[in-house]
Amino acid sequence: MNALASTSVTARQPVLEARGISKSYGAVRALSGADLSLYPGEVLGLVGDNGAGKTTLVKCLSGVHRPDTGEIVIDGTVREGLSAEQTRSLGVETVYQNLSLVDTLDVMQNFFLNRELVYRNPIARMLGLMNKRGMYRETTERLRELELAVEARRPVAALSGGQRQMIAVARAITWGKHIVMLDEPAAALGVRQSLQVLRFIRSMAERGVAVLFISHNMQHVLQVTDRIIVLRHGEKVGDLVTAEASAQQIVTLITGSDLVVAGKDMVV
Repeated sequence: MNALASTSVTARQPVLEARGISKSYGAVRALSGADLSLYPGEVLGLVGDNGAGKTTLVKCLSGVHRPDTGEIVIDGTVREGLSAEQTRSLGVETVYQNLSLVDTLDVMQNFFLNRELVYRNPIARMLGLMNKRGMYRETTERLRELELAVEARRPVAALSGGQRQMIAVARAITWGKHIVMLDEPAAALGVRQSLQVLRFIRSMAERGVAVLFISHNMQHVLQVTDRIIVLRHGEKVGDLVTAEASAQQIVTLITGSDLVVAGKDMVV
């Protein structure tokens, strides 16, 4: 993992920005003026304690929630009031903690959800006939490339939690050509699968994809990211170059107190 130097980051234009984002749910203030910038080919870690506002920020950036105040900028253009579908059309893929898979569909159908292939024949296109053979072939090939031992026709409802997690991540990797946001992608995975996800993340960055990575696992954060944003009580309290940061420093920013960290394997 090659950490980005501060000068190289600031010399480029971010592909995704959050500027002064605030969001409340009734009396609960989830975000308070949060800022974030994500650059091409960068893996940006987003960390914080439970309730720090990480998932809320991702949902604002992905169009699931609308911020109360602030701006979201994609490719240098301020985007207001975009839906999740509109945000995705701009090249933003997201894996949420609840995965957003449809249990009643199979793996192939989830892979191509709202991206179904249709035949080129004008009559077939007019009738909306889907090219199921082509979708099956592409899904099977992608599963094989990603070393996922899951049949493309298998119902998602029949998969384990770890398999569902990998399918959600694989779908984001498949379609994520520009910006990918991953909210705890390895939370339900074993050691081998977690390492595989980290390899996927680095391979995306090497292709120029910008990746926002949320995790409570400090080892994963330090291993895969180039830069780390720390949230506490909905506010950004740290923006660190990973190569220059320590687990102790990050945990101190997360908690607001000087704790003793027993090594970088710590989960916060």
